[in-house]
Amino acid sequence: MARPTIAVLDYGMGNLHSVSRAIAHVGGTPDVTHDEAAVASADALVIPGVGRFGACMRALAERGLDRTIRDVVASGRPVFGVCLGMQVLLEASDEDPEPGLAIVPGRSRRLPVAVKVPHMGWNTVTWTREHPYVAGIPDGTRFYFVHSFAPDASNETTVGVTEHGATFAAVVARGNVFATQFHPEKSSDVGLGIYDAFVRAVAA
Repeated sequence: MARPTIAVLDYGMGNLHSVSRAIAHVGGTPDVTHDEAAVASADALVIPGVGRFGACMRALAERGLDRTIRDVVASGRPVFGVCLGMQVLLEASDEDPEPGLAIVPGRSRRLPVAVKVPHMGWNTVTWTREHPYVAGIPDGTRFYFVHSFAPDASNETTVGVTEHGATFAAVVARGNVFATQFHPEKSSDVGLGIYDAFVRAVAA
């Protein structure tokens, strides 16, 4: 199997190196880049993210990377969003009036004040529908989360849900786009297994 090139989008925010190490570990060739041509020539795209929604959207727009993401989605190549990289794919967020990319329907909501925020640590995911990247992972498997806002779990794109004061979408998928609110690269072997399934799908 050839090692596919996976563009890891660098827009000044994100856990670039841990994501890149995970991709390399499972047989992909990560390319940390903000160059539109490099993204255009890659086999797939990962959108990492740590930080604030509005700052992220403005950073993407300033670099023209919002258009780049839409181009990759339109091309049919696989796209994987992680944490904040998942939230920017949505239409909007309670965190900031800046609009999202609206590639996946829904809104990111503030977690309830009745629970500890940010939601930081391990929590379980319950699957609501099948997806090849998570095939064979049992209900109740624990993944690592760090976030204060979380996507709606009320539309057909939801693949898995988690509970922290409210039920939210931990995994969404739409066409060639897949995203997780948790950090697979921080979620031990099972998280690496999701990246492995992604890289294998890209290489197929």
